[in-house]
Amino acid sequence: MKRTLFSALLLSAGLFVGACNRDKASADGTEGMNAAATAAADVANPTVDNPNATEESETPNPNAPVMTFTETEFDFGDIKPGAVVNHTFSFTNTGKSPLLISNAQASCGCTTPNWTKDPIQPGGKGTIEVQFNSQGKSGVQHKEISIQANTQPSVNKIAIKTNILPDGTAGPVRQ
Repeated sequence: MKRTLFSALLLSAGLFVGACNRDKASADGTEGMNAAATAAADVANPTVDNPNATEESETPNPNAPVMTFTETEFDFGDIKPGAVVNHTFSFTNTGKSPLLISNAQASCGCTTPNWTKDPIQPGGKGTIEVQFNSQGKSGVQHKEISIQANTQPSVNKIAIKTNILPDGTAGPVRQ
């Protein structure tokens, strides 16, 4: 019994000492197995050069299309609960190349955008129709629509706002 316990203790000490030596730097200057894993991850996930991501030092493309809106926000004012309202935003391509909208997405499901699908030539006009359904909403609402296009920056934003009046169907409250 003592011999088995002594053998197990000796084996444990040998494994412990051997495990402690694995973190030493190798001959090429890396810091053990963690550095090798980091280097492998860098090779597997290289940095991607995204032309749509702008930095402060990056110069904009002078030939890129430009969305110039006549208005970037529209206020519907006061509306009744459950009302469905529409507004059409107009824009002009003031850039030097054709403008193509790839997607338009609202900040919530109650707002639906519909946009010009064909390329808009320089000097041409396009529209984005926005429909807002106030069902289940109350009070002041502010919804943003993000438009993805081949412009710089690649996302342009427009917004709608409204005030949904209180529903008077419950009548006055009795006390």
